[in-house]
Amino acid sequence: MHRFCIKKPFILPIMLLALCVAKISVADEDTRQLVEFPEMMQQHMLANMRDHLATINQILEEMAKGELDIAAAIAEARLGMSSLESHGASHMAGFMPEGMQSAGTAMHRSASRFALRAEEGDALVAYKALSEVTATCVACHSAYRIR
Repeated sequence: MHRFCIKKPFILPIMLLALCVAKISVADEDTRQLVEFPEMMQQHMLANMRDHLATINQILEEMAKGELDIAAAIAEARLGMSSLESHGASHMAGFMPEGMQSAGTAMHRSASRFALRAEEGDALVAYKALSEVTATCVACHSAYRIR
């Protein structure tokens, strides 16, 4: 019986081609709702989301050091309801579909709830509350795209 075999020098190029095809297929099938912003606002929104991610990273670093009070302060100042004005949320909301607005509000509210839980000093409770923050991010990014 004759076996099909791919010679070693061809494996890497075939694997790279398969990954490229898979990436193109995934991009072509993006079913998330496109939300269009004026270019300057789009850049502002992307910068905000990068800052949110950096903030979550800082929160995790502080929690890993056992500094729950610092994590709480960072969360409230940069993600919580107290941060809305600094993010320019009100002028951007008009360009968002209602579901995206709701997801953003849910993220900010859950960040404020996280801050309260972290201040209580129980790390396990705080981690659970932080997972509720990131769950709102996942839900929004799963439903909407801006590019």
